[in-house]
Amino acid sequence: MRITVTGLSGQVVLSMRERAPQGVSVTALGRPGLDLERLETIAPAIIASRPDVVVNAAAFTAVDLAESQEETARQVNGDAAGEVAKAAAALGVPVIQISTDYVFDGALDRAYREDDPVGPISAYGRSKLAGERAVAAATGNHVILRTAWVYSPFGANFVKTMLRLAETRDEIGVVADQAGCPTSALDIADAIFAVASNLIENSDEAALRGIFHMGAQGAAVWADVAEVIFAERQRQGGAPVRVKRITTADYPTPAQRPANSRMDSSRLATTHQVTLPPWQDALRACVRRLMAQQKTG
Repeated sequence: MRITVTGLSGQVVLSMRERAPQGVSVTALGRPGLDLERLETIAPAIIASRPDVVVNAAAFTAVDLAESQEETARQVNGDAAGEVAKAAAALGVPVIQISTDYVFDGALDRAYREDDPVGPISAYGRSKLAGERAVAAATGNHVILRTAWVYSPFGANFVKTMLRLAETRDEIGVVADQAGCPTSALDIADAIFAVASNLIENSDEAALRGIFHMGAQGAAVWADVAEVIFAERQRQGGAPVRVKRITTADYPTPAQRPANSRMDSSRLATTHQVTLPPWQDALRACVRRLMAQQKTG
């Protein structure tokens, strides 16, 4: 199976390259050959790669910056996603679009299901919703995977930020009134490969297409995540760090975040037989890996 994925250095792309199963090749496309800000570069690059499945993992992910650069975010996350899907349609292959919990307003008091009304409250969320709609309009042979709170050993993310702050502080304030499903990009990569395989093996199965939520099992607030990070760090020889639970109001940001980002991933489990591990297990493994890398320099 040949998979073409957009982006070169994102967490999901790097995780896919590391976790590709035997018999699966991953071709990552990015600048200058494929530039999501230059829509005319997208189709030629994808078509030339001759994929069996296309994964659109590249995105404008700077949530706060998107508030002042919404037009760029909309082009990259919205218009470009549509062009990726059109290229897949031209090849007659499925496209997997990576989306986000930010398409919701976060006001529900339960985990979000795929059929819950969308209502983004940030420029980033609006741009990603535009991408979902552009993909769906371009081809019926699509899967949209909404995930949340992504971290990994790669790139910039919450886990790496907490470990960096822990080097110089013994107490760190962390928001405790936003709930979600902390999800490892390595687990996301494994799920993408499973979904892609299902799409290839069942090319006419309509139930395998559409929108699916894909989060780790369980839920947490950011302060819970930080406590697990610091506990594992201490087990690996790090100094103890306390978490001071604060509110969203205590930590203002340009972009408004959903208070509830919990995802109900049961449809993915039932339809694709894909279930991600509990968030604590994957998180501890990530911390151990990052700590080991620190020790070896």
